[in-house]
Amino acid sequence: MNSTINIDLDGDRLREECGVFGVFGHADAAALTALGLHALQHRGQEAAGIVSFDGERFQTERRLGLVGDHFSSGKIIERLKGSMALGHVRYSTTGETILRNVQPMFAELASGGLAVAHNGNITNGLTLRRELISQGCICQSTSDTEVVLHLVARSQKSRMVERYIDALRSLEGAYALVALTNKKLIGARDPLGIRPLILGKLNDAYILCSETCALDIIGAKFVREVENGEVVVISEEGIESHRPFPRQPARPCIFEYIYFSRPDSVLGGRSIYEVRKAMGRQLALESPVAADVVVPIPDSGVPAALGFAQATGIPFELGIIRNHYVGRTFIEPTQTIRSLGVKLKHNANRAAVAGKRVVLIDDSIVRGTTSVKIVRMMYEAGAREVHMRISSPPIAHPDFYGIDTPEQTSLLAATHTLAEMRDYIGVASLAFLSVDGIYKAVGFEGRDAHRPQFTDHCFTGDYPTPLTDLTGERGKQQLSLLAEAG
Repeated sequence: MNSTINIDLDGDRLREECGVFGVFGHADAAALTALGLHALQHRGQEAAGIVSFDGERFQTERRLGLVGDHFSSGKIIERLKGSMALGHVRYSTTGETILRNVQPMFAELASGGLAVAHNGNITNGLTLRRELISQGCICQSTSDTEVVLHLVARSQKSRMVERYIDALRSLEGAYALVALTNKKLIGARDPLGIRPLILGKLNDAYILCSETCALDIIGAKFVREVENGEVVVISEEGIESHRPFPRQPARPCIFEYIYFSRPDSVLGGRSIYEVRKAMGRQLALESPVAADVVVPIPDSGVPAALGFAQATGIPFELGIIRNHYVGRTFIEPTQTIRSLGVKLKHNANRAAVAGKRVVLIDDSIVRGTTSVKIVRMMYEAGAREVHMRISSPPIAHPDFYGIDTPEQTSLLAATHTLAEMRDYIGVASLAFLSVDGIYKAVGFEGRDAHRPQFTDHCFTGDYPTPLTDLTGERGKQQLSLLAEAG
């Protein structure tokens, strides 16, 4: 009998980061925020929170679990009164999954209340936290986001915006930070723009969010992206833009295009869906294969598989069917149930693959354990040959900017040659998109080795900022204080 209990693609994926959504100037701010967070649910499924301000006081609701599990209730939304709100969906890249780590984080400061929500990872966050605690600060969470509240509270500047910017000067790494005060909604993007932040508008209300798909769900219009190193301040007077850091070329995270952003989002003026199809076309150009069907590994491999099929003329087939209605803990299987080979989340579509040469398309390989199971499932369904093509380069280096990657020793591409990876996974052939190829798919000639256009360290090992918490070398090349490149 088949010994596979569950082909769980989510267990061997790069885990999502977080998503932020803020509203200024709308009577239904909290309800709009809940809808926006629902659209950003793919960026974090562990917890969600909303803070609102009603003109007199702040209200906070934070919950473990999905947005729809808690914020679909009218009673909760009714408690979040006011025309200003800030929300967050979370996957824990720093700090464990407990309620005190759920964002937005809120504190009463001498200058008033402040709520902060954060997407990314502050690479000197632990170092700053230790320094703050040694100086008498009391931390209630293990999240790097709380550091921002302490830095704002300790700043000697007079105005809240100046205190906020003063705090940003101490941060290294990647962040899209959105803050809510009793008068303002403030958005900030790290000096390289590694993490995305979008400005939108709904009638007279302004929106700050992680992706354009969150604007679509409420019928808001896209205004522009917050630029790298920019601080945007929204108040009743309108919008102010501050550029507190030396200007330098942006390096957004390439994984937003490969995996994290929803396919219907637009980033950098590019449709995520079209870019992923272009990656599939480029992959077909670089690594063609004789096959009868192109089969995506759902769901993230679908656009690239479409592009691969269009470029090669090989028919596209849904050779793997995903069950979208299985929760995280459907059943705790006994050994008897395991022996039946129950496939809770994914199953082979035998009619599409039996007797055929199959080329599987996926967006990445992390540990490779799920790839082994998928390939075995294809052969058990009667596939004559199974090939695999990956629409990104090999992931050989861990991430420290908000993506939860295993240690380097657990990354298959870091410990195996291409031939060894092929044999481990059990495919007839294996190929990855080249680094230059992924740049071409996004619209560049290739990677500029002297000034890369994206943050691509998972493939190249080229980390664009200091990693103080890892190296212990405090702020030697703090990004916010560097002179303008070039």
